[in-house]
Amino acid sequence: MRNVRLLALCLSACVMGLPASALAVVDPDGYASNEIVVRYAPASRASAASAGRSTPLASGGAHTTLVRLARGESVASALRQLRAQRDVQWAVPDYVAHATGSVARAAGGLIPNDVGSGTAPGEWQQLQWNFSGPFSINAPEAWANVAADGAPGGRGTTVAVLDTGVAYANRGPFRRSPDFSSHTFVQGYDFVAHNRFPNDRNGHGTFVAATIAEATGNRYGVTGLAFAAHIMPVRVLDTQGEGEASTIAEGVLFAVKHGAQVINLSLEFSPGVTASDIPELIEAIRYAHRRRVLVVAAAGNEGHAAIAYPAKGPDVVSVGATTEHGCLASYSNDGSGLTLVAPGGGADADLPGDPNCRPELPAGRDIYQVTFTGSSPRRFGLPTGYEGTSMATPHVAAAAALIIASGVLGRHPTPAQITARLQGTATKLGGGGDERLYGGGLLNAAAATAPGGPGAVAG
Repeated sequence: MRNVRLLALCLSACVMGLPASALAVVDPDGYASNEIVVRYAPASRASAASAGRSTPLASGGAHTTLVRLARGESVASALRQLRAQRDVQWAVPDYVAHATGSVARAAGGLIPNDVGSGTAPGEWQQLQWNFSGPFSINAPEAWANVAADGAPGGRGTTVAVLDTGVAYANRGPFRRSPDFSSHTFVQGYDFVAHNRFPNDRNGHGTFVAATIAEATGNRYGVTGLAFAAHIMPVRVLDTQGEGEASTIAEGVLFAVKHGAQVINLSLEFSPGVTASDIPELIEAIRYAHRRRVLVVAAAGNEGHAAIAYPAKGPDVVSVGATTEHGCLASYSNDGSGLTLVAPGGGADADLPGDPNCRPELPAGRDIYQVTFTGSSPRRFGLPTGYEGTSMATPHVAAAAALIIASGVLGRHPTPAQITARLQGTATKLGGGGDERLYGGGLLNAAAATAPGGPGAVAG
């Protein structure tokens, strides 16, 4: 997918002199369901697995072929077999380009048609520097990777958002965010009001959930990284965004027992709080770890050289924040135990050794998602003012969902395996001794979901 560009609607057929009517059957995920494109090593010949059913592609060079699949053979199965062969450099689905539609194919991956704050398809990129751009997490390539693995948008995974609730349903005075699908959500719980309706009264939880799974390719708003994942809304913070450790612990246990694979905690305790102060939450997180549920938490926004709890706790992926310039954000905590960083927006930290840090310049842009535009849970838009490690954390939770869905680490990866993959594929940042402030580096969702690399499992 990274080496094949579909330049016209009939490319697969036209390069072989076939009429457009000979195009392969198109899978709902946007690629031909009965063929794949394979590049063999220069010194090899097409293997027996594809002999007799492959056709050279003029556009791909002498060693690139179009392999027709046998009746009943799936694209995912064929890709696993071919990618496991030593003489195969790459094997990808044969994506279909469309004149109009929800997703366009480009050199950088899949480009949704969401309009952002503009009117033209694709203008989400003008706002979401955090998803696509120089110091982004490379979302378009990540989307292409997981689509090739048969799990577009992280389909089949569940992420629990423990927060102020989520605008997930039309009920009473509450409305579902217009950029959420009604199919996005699984049953959650409100541990503040003690009922089955975790509606958001603040907007923070809706923002966090949107970063993970906002509807994508619907010509509205912006995009979510794991846009086909399920969100489990769990309300543990009140209208002011505050919640007790015991309440959060209840939420963690609920999420684990009800099938969440990833838990997002975009929250922090005051700097003076230690593990001995919140034993119930520490134990709940340990329980999640034993049950192979990944817990991702915000490092904190005090600009301290120490991570706040619960991110500092054992078995937690701790996330710091970066700006659009590729610098540590001025508010982001850092220090021992920081796992990695992700876009959080705002001003650069004053790090003289880091060439990307320019604190004398105007602050970088915020992070944008569809949420409340004021205090009313009925009015939605793309408000400014959202920056912080709370905004960085769901990038990592969503990337973890994509890793799980892709199968790159096997069918049931452990939290330790996912963490190692996130760190091992991160983009290194810093300079002049400041590298340690970024943990493993900047989240790279494309590299994390690509075949091969740290911890990858052969198909």
